[in-house]
Amino acid sequence: MRPRILTLANQKGGVGKTTTTINLATALAAIGERVLIIDVDPQGNASTGLGLSHQERLISAYDVLVGEADVAAAVTPSNVPNVALVPSTMDLLGVEQSISSEADRPFRLRTALEGLEEARIDGHKISYVLIDCPPSLNLLTINALTAADAVLVPMQCEFFALEGLSQLLQTIEQIRSTLNPRLSVQGIVMTMFDKRNNLSEQVLHDVRTEMGDLVYNTVIPRNVRLSEAPSYGKPALLYDLQCAGSQAYLRLATEVIRRERHMNAA
Repeated sequence: MRPRILTLANQKGGVGKTTTTINLATALAAIGERVLIIDVDPQGNASTGLGLSHQERLISAYDVLVGEADVAAAVTPSNVPNVALVPSTMDLLGVEQSISSEADRPFRLRTALEGLEEARIDGHKISYVLIDCPPSLNLLTINALTAADAVLVPMQCEFFALEGLSQLLQTIEQIRSTLNPRLSVQGIVMTMFDKRNNLSEQVLHDVRTEMGDLVYNTVIPRNVRLSEAPSYGKPALLYDLQCAGSQAYLRLATEVIRRERHMNAA
């Protein structure tokens, strides 16, 4: 079976999107999955957070999107067992200019990912692809949504969360109706939850009331170990497995797999 492709998207910055990408990938790998992260954010934080230096990013997502490299050739090992990466470079800032005149510009990543059958992680086929997007609804994000089977939305427990979510869901619906009919919302994960803060509790309640079962049961707490881990080039699960953030991502991985099985059964 081909790998399931999940895009992690939110047009708002600072919501824990990249933290969720690398820690969810690590958690999935810890329970036996082979996971490929595709970093299409020009900031390259997912690449840095997995310990990949700029000198090691020989073939990047930019090369894949402009057609200069196959995705299998761009797959780069990470420091995390069973997790590999198609890294980001600053070249991605120029990708819109490079492909803007091409008729297939929204489909570049989807077409490239058809070559994933050739890619291996430690000799095994890839089971999940997680795409980390920039904090905007630009051509890179459109490519990621067009390539995906489902979207996972990280959402910070803060006042304007629902306002930003409404815009994102409208974009997802537009992509589904025009470019990718199979696209669905896998779920919404609430991040940076502070149980000492009444606002966090209120936002969580409001989002659950508005979005119902789309919201995962798992809530990612505000946790200093999650913030520290990237500076060591590690996911939090390798930096401190016992911290509250790491344990939350392990629970989230279990929920993601359960939902995937339910979707496949349906």
